[in-house]
Amino acid sequence: MRGRPVCALVSGDPFWFGAGAVIAPHVPPGERIVIPAVSTVSLACARLAWRVEETVVLGLHARPLSVVRSHLRRRARLLVLVRDGQSVSALARELTAANAGGSILTILEALGGPRERVTSGRAEFLVDRADTQAPVCVGVEVKGSGLLPLGPGLPDEAFSHDGQLTKREIRAVTLSSLAPRGDELLWDVGAGSGSIAIEWLLAHRANRAIALEARSARAARIRENAMTLGVPHLEVHEGAAPGVCVGLPEPDAIFVGGGATVPGVLETCWVALATGGRMVVNAVTLETEARLIAFAREHGGELVRIGLERAEPIGNFMGWRAAMPVVQWIGRK
Repeated sequence: MRGRPVCALVSGDPFWFGAGAVIAPHVPPGERIVIPAVSTVSLACARLAWRVEETVVLGLHARPLSVVRSHLRRRARLLVLVRDGQSVSALARELTAANAGGSILTILEALGGPRERVTSGRAEFLVDRADTQAPVCVGVEVKGSGLLPLGPGLPDEAFSHDGQLTKREIRAVTLSSLAPRGDELLWDVGAGSGSIAIEWLLAHRANRAIALEARSARAARIRENAMTLGVPHLEVHEGAAPGVCVGLPEPDAIFVGGGATVPGVLETCWVALATGGRMVVNAVTLETEARLIAFAREHGGELVRIGLERAEPIGNFMGWRAAMPVVQWIGRK
């Protein structure tokens, strides 16, 4: 109540995955005093002898555990803050399903108190652990096969799709053209398998993305791919552009992978784009290419033609087989 002293007792450092950021906006700066204690992160890194600045910290109390998949890099060290004891075995199952069952988990229970307990084991052997007590966090030393690379252009087989997929090499060029910078919003229009939106999110933890897809089966597949690749926060909107674009937040970048010849799609996207934003459209048909040439005459930008050839067997020999060329338009507003 205003005019009376109030004390909020919270655990650890209130501004490190704590309640401080929730409470502070409601109290004027001159009327509050914050006295932080040692955080769970500090205690955990002290027990593990890990450098805090080199440790990836994930607060997964209320977020899907699949988020951990986007941080599985060889020799990475993760500190995962989880909701309860049951979450530890669920995390072990998540890692095992992501080909990282060999990762070493250090389970840190009730740090700093009389019930403190620290135990370790391989993730694949902890999937049925049932005696973990809260509060708990888990140190993860990542080990495993088949971990995803850092750079853009994930292998095509990383995505479930029905053939509507921006292929790896074209995807890498497209992500370069979109130029993700962090804390930006992307619209992926005609998202197909969602590969562009997913890699946009993987480029920076603070990035956001909305996938727009008219077909419900593809929209469901986008959600599945996002969960599998550790970006379950990808928003998926079912509906056809340009109508589905109405009411969406202003994007910093837009990729149009399908529907560019539908009347009003390119114009609606261009108007919605933030000043300084980037818009990229890929075309494989002559009709879409002609549409992009006309759009470029009106709005400027760059037109690039991307050709790709792969070596394939020809009898007992090898030869080059050309893929369909892609015409890409890049506009900066």
